[in-house]
Amino acid sequence: MRIVIATDAWKPQVNGVVRSLSETVNRMKRRGYSVEMITPDLFSTIPCPGYSEIRLALLPRMKARRLLHQFRPDIVHIATEGPIGWATRGWCLAHGVPFTTAFHTRFPDYASVRTGLSPDRFWPIMRRFHAKSRAVMCATPTLMNELAERGITQTRLWSRGVDLDLFRPDRAPHPALANLPRPILLCVGRVAVEKNLESFLSAPMVGSKVIVGDGPMLEELKQRYPDATFLGALHGPELASAYAASDLFVFPSKTDTFGLVIIEALASGLPVAAYPVPGPIDILGPLVHMTDGVPADPIGVLDDNLTQAVVRAEGIDRTHCTRIGRRYSWDACVDQFVDILIDSTAPRRLAA
Repeated sequence: MRIVIATDAWKPQVNGVVRSLSETVNRMKRRGYSVEMITPDLFSTIPCPGYSEIRLALLPRMKARRLLHQFRPDIVHIATEGPIGWATRGWCLAHGVPFTTAFHTRFPDYASVRTGLSPDRFWPIMRRFHAKSRAVMCATPTLMNELAERGITQTRLWSRGVDLDLFRPDRAPHPALANLPRPILLCVGRVAVEKNLESFLSAPMVGSKVIVGDGPMLEELKQRYPDATFLGALHGPELASAYAASDLFVFPSKTDTFGLVIIEALASGLPVAAYPVPGPIDILGPLVHMTDGVPADPIGVLDDNLTQAVVRAEGIDRTHCTRIGRRYSWDACVDQFVDILIDSTAPRRLAA
């Protein structure tokens, strides 16, 4: 089976979409699958408005068509709704090649935050983009239900994983955090308006607030919140050491579809404080992890008051967090992804 994955989000961007795709592609290739990528680095690019570090392919249609003709895919996975995604979608429809899509990012919510318009104004674009997809991959059941209410019904579950060799509680702690007052409250992610970091940075909390990540609001937040520690973007062992040095993970975003950093934190032994919204609910909710019908020991706290969530989460046994975090395997995620692709290549049955 020849597979093409088309995405507008790719290295050197640092986000959950890129990490998910790179892990999936690397593991598929090790299993012997033929996978070709169509990514922004193959095109002339322009900076994304509001995100100058993100480069968008400029007029990718013709080159994308040539690449797709060259690769001759049996199935195409379109990861994003950007210029490359739309160009690839058009080629698949024109040539009768089946394709799947993914709903990684709450684009209507992000656009609403930046424009002040209602998210409802942007949902018709999402419905059109995903309408002909054989399967729309979603990270959580909550997101699948939400998309169904929005008219996107052909959803399939594609969960996320964590590098269990990298993220673990016995890592040496990051030296930059060694002398900070306890508890150390860590937040990892893009430093951008949609991540709602100000609700964390402005909230009254005991201890030290640490932000790991880069983005368009970094310098502004550094000036406005001088008592917080900003480490910038960290990767690999250095990122794992920041988790290991901390006492609690805080996830203030209300727009993420999953929150890959949440399971990295859990695998590192950190309880999580978050808002009760999709993503955190699907990972931390009391009914998510059951044993014989009984909820597992708590691994985080969901509360509309983020300060109260932090206070209540501080007493959670960290061994519970590690045990749940280690359930998230990238190999299991790749199994899901491949199964969906195989199902999506099967001929469609005509309705009676």
